[in-house]
Amino acid sequence: MQYTTLPGTDINISKICLGTMTFGQQNTEADGHAQIDFALEKGINFIDTAEMYPVPAREKTYGRTEEIIGSWIKKTGKRKEIVLASKVAGANRGLEYIREDLRYNAAAIHLSVEKSLKRLQTDYIDLYQLHWPERKSNMFGQLGFKIQEDRWEDNTKEILETLQNIVQQGKIRQFGVSNETPWGLLRFLEESKKHNLPKAVTIQNPYSLLNRTFEIGLTETIYRENVGLLAYSPLAFGLLSGKFRNGAKPADARLTLFPNFTRYNSEEANKATELYHEIAVSNGLTLVELSLGFILAQPYLASMIIGATTLAQLEENIKTTAISLSDEVIKAIDGVHKMFPNPAP
Repeated sequence: MQYTTLPGTDINISKICLGTMTFGQQNTEADGHAQIDFALEKGINFIDTAEMYPVPAREKTYGRTEEIIGSWIKKTGKRKEIVLASKVAGANRGLEYIREDLRYNAAAIHLSVEKSLKRLQTDYIDLYQLHWPERKSNMFGQLGFKIQEDRWEDNTKEILETLQNIVQQGKIRQFGVSNETPWGLLRFLEESKKHNLPKAVTIQNPYSLLNRTFEIGLTETIYRENVGLLAYSPLAFGLLSGKFRNGAKPADARLTLFPNFTRYNSEEANKATELYHEIAVSNGLTLVELSLGFILAQPYLASMIIGATTLAQLEENIKTTAISLSDEVIKAIDGVHKMFPNPAP
């Protein structure tokens, strides 16, 4: 396993992070505990979750993922062996059952932190993230900013002051953003510098062979501002595992169970996947090794978030840390990218 630190901190994290959004939906509590145990055994010390998990979001299951992690912490007593990240849900996603007020104001953030700490059965969260922008913006597969009515008022400074207060209380250590744009990230960084408030040390956005929109604007931003990428959906909901090739629909796979996630299953995405598969085979690699090896090769990556429903999948993903792609393979990947630049944004 390779390790790095959350940028600008002394918090050591594994380059692979265990994603947990299946815990409580596709995976039982026992499954979740087994995955965490296996991940630690293989050197992973970084775990990511969110108050709204599992996915898809449902009122009857919300918070269950954090509860499963919490019961593991209580059972094992290994809280200090992991770096734990969670997220606060915001507005615009129709999740009123989480909080009556979904704005990122002081009361809402304090309430969410307290609830997450209780479910996780811990006194602190290492990395606390804003799950998506409170303002209306392009995210979750949307390309291009569309001007629309938005009652949002810039509350960036208030958010940072609230997070500073929670840091001072010892309940969170660092904070990050997620599903953000270059403008959104820079607003947080600007206010942080101006008022000596906590800095966003990470940005958790989708990044894969089928979705490289992060490279437009955000790559330079995080390089110059020393912010780390937490890349999620590196296998594009399993499409880049190859298990959906030739029209296959495995019974327990996410895209089979949740066909509404159409952004990962377009005709262009499937065509691109076939070409990436050909590159992998011709270079003695599996499609998973090619896909995850590409993410791990990026110099601005802090950690790659992988989620799995079985220990076999988890083991296969973890083994990719030993993969080093040649310049020729990267060139071939870029060739396909030029043909299909945004097949699954």
